[in-house]
Order: sequence, then C-alpha cells, then structure tokens
Amino acid sequence: MSINENHKSSVFTSLFSTEEKVLELYSAIEGRTFPPDVDIRINTLTNALTIGRLNDISFIIDDKLVVLIEHQSTINENMPVRALIYVTALYEQYLESSNIYRMGLVEIPTPEFIVLYNGTRDYPDRQTLKLSDAFKSREPDPMLELTVKVLNINSGHNPEIFRRSRTLDDYVFFVSRIRAGMATGLELEDAAIESVKYCIAHGILHDYLETHGREVTSMIFTEFNLDDALEVAAEEGYERGVKIGNQQGTQKTTRSMVTEMKNQGFDDEVISKVAKLPIEEIRSMLS
Repeated sequence: MSINENHKSSVFTSLFSTEEKVLELYSAIEGRTFPPDVDIRINTLTNALTIGRLNDISFIIDDKLVVLIEHQSTINENMPVRALIYVTALYEQYLESSNIYRMGLVEIPTPEFIVLYNGTRDYPDRQTLKLSDAFKSREPDPMLELTVKVLNINSGHNPEIFRRSRTLDDYVFFVSRIRAGMATGLELEDAAIESVKYCIAHGILHDYLETHGREVTSMIFTEFNLDDALEVAAEEGYERGVKIGNQQGTQKTTRSMVTEMKNQGFDDEVISKVAKLPIEEIRSMLS
C-alpha cells in the first residue's frame, strides 16, 4: 500500500486508503457483513474543500455514497454545511459523463455522512447534526436536509465497532499512546516516535507502521498541531466571551448579552457556554 501523495493525508486516511480497509471499517460501523465481491470505489476528492481538513474519505458502496470523516478537535456544528459543499462536488464528479438535462431520471447513489470523533473532550456515544439547524427560518419540514451521524471512537465508547474492526482498534490505541506520552512530558515528535516503536514491537498496526513509520510521525506532527490551533482559537473565543459577559452581566439582560456576543462574531456554542444556557435556547433568542 502506498500513501496517495496527491492528497494531503492524515494517518487515518492513509491507513484506510484501500478498498479492503474501508470495507472493514464501514462494515464495523454498520454492523453488517458485505459479500466479498461487493463493488466499492474510493472517490475521495484530492483538490477540493475538505470536511475534516486532512482526514476525509469518500467511497461508493452498495449504491451508497459514503463520506467518512475522522475528527480529533472539538466537533464543529457547521459540519452539515461543509458536508453539503463536499457532496455537491462528489456528485458533480459522479455525473460528469451523464446528461442530467434529459427527460429520463438519472439515478445517483444515496448519500451517508459519518464522523468518527476521536477528540479529548467528553462527547456522547452517538450524536446527530442536521443542516436545518443552521437555517435562519425554521420550518417543520425543510425542503433541504442533510444529516451527519457522529460516533465517539474514544476508549469506552461504541465498543461493538472496535470488536468488528481490529484496524480501527489498533489506530485508536496508537493515537491514545501518543497522547499518554505527551501527558508525561514528552514532546509531540518524541511521543509519536515512541508510540510507533511500541506498536511495532507489540504487533499493533505492525505492517503499516514498519512501512510508513517516518511518514506517520510527520503526519501526526501536522495533525496534532492543527488540532491544537483549532482548540486554542476556540478557547480564546470562549475567554473573550466570558470577559464580555462579566463586564456586562450586571448591566444588561441575558438576551442583550447574547445578541451583542453574536454581533461580535461568537458562534452559538461559545455563547451557550458563556450564558450557561442550552444551545437551543440561545438560538431561540437569536431567531
């Protein structure tokens, strides 16, 4: 297996870059067994806006167009909007040779969007994000909808998936060992190198790490630093919001504070934390 140099890979995308590995992972997520001759085609976009920065995989299987993302930073509530942009490009690619203006119906594979959350913050086993949550005008039956299924793949969550996919189980262990090494004071690069050596010695992702160990260390360095940057940006936004809240909390109503924070560009999640109110209530105030 060689890593696709045309697509900036994460360890996740390079590890699951073959039809065999994608099939193993998707079968584990779906809890079903596909026939050995199932038609599966990887069609990850290499030169387009990606959903997960470096870590998205898309493929067609069993008349479905599946977009699969591994996410290590805080879950972005705009994921459905980003998925919509991404899947539009995928369908454009898929329909390239079709005449969609002819009278007969042109069938397309059914879309499915799955996020595997591997971040460090508490998150439920399963969560659903909807495109309609972002609509300014709320309708009971919106004419356009897109649903993203989020699965927590940290230790102790969704164990049935790990029982079905040894590769995913090994991958999550590999990442958790890097984090454990950093928690003891190791620098990121040293923690990654130590995890590579340990896993090879103990038969964890053995063949993959032996072949791509140096590339993996480089990819981990890029991934973790990008995730750290996103986390820092989120924390800075939160702290700035708290400051505004403390300054104005005794002078204005909660509604006024929420409105002012929104006008200053804070996202709903940050406002929810500052105001200590459910995000649904925040959105109701802003509607």
